[in-house]
Amino acid sequence: MIKVDKLTKQYPMGDTCVKALNGVSFTIAQNEFVAIMGPSGSGKSTLMNIIGCLDKPTSGSYQLNNQEVASLSDDALSAVRNKDIGFVFQSFHLLPRLSALQNVLLPLRFSETLSQDSTYAHELLKRVGLDSRHDHRPNQLSGGQRQRVAIARSLVNKPAILLADEPTGALDSKTSVEIMALFTELHLAGQTIILVTHEEEVAAYAQRIIRMRDGDIVEIENRGEQVA
Repeated sequence: MIKVDKLTKQYPMGDTCVKALNGVSFTIAQNEFVAIMGPSGSGKSTLMNIIGCLDKPTSGSYQLNNQEVASLSDDALSAVRNKDIGFVFQSFHLLPRLSALQNVLLPLRFSETLSQDSTYAHELLKRVGLDSRHDHRPNQLSGGQRQRVAIARSLVNKPAILLADEPTGALDSKTSVEIMALFTELHLAGQTIILVTHEEEVAAYAQRIIRMRDGDIVEIENRGEQVA
């Protein structure tokens, strides 16, 4: 599904050039649950942005479903982001004036192929344990509930890949465990998940951990079984 080969990313900063990625290579198969882990400045978020088609590499190859992403037009990249990839962020990014259901439905406004029928959105809210909260606005929900809404929203277009960037970073320990149990449930149901984190406890839920430091992959750990 995903093949990254000798990927580099450099950012100009004044008269110097900051190297965020130094030629990283790996593959991720369909239905895998992979964590990308490293300290601040390791390059993990840069890598996530490239995988999510939010940024472009300086050099190297990124293939998604056997297609070179660099060859895609802006419109095609937009379609990939909308239909093929779901995003979950640390800060939720919910619109405060919309209900939970309306937030989940929001991506469908930009889809030409899916109707805005709310039936599936209701199903997703039920799946994440918020069936009775569909009409609540974000300020009426706890942090864990807001993240559950964000996860439901990320799934409404039925994406092949779910990208989660520090999804438990704004949550307490108990709620983090609940959210990671939800990710595990989604993966066991067939969802491909790529998760960025700096926490060992969170990465332990994944089948594989790609460990990064200073723009390099220093280890790929195959864990096999997930945390229950």
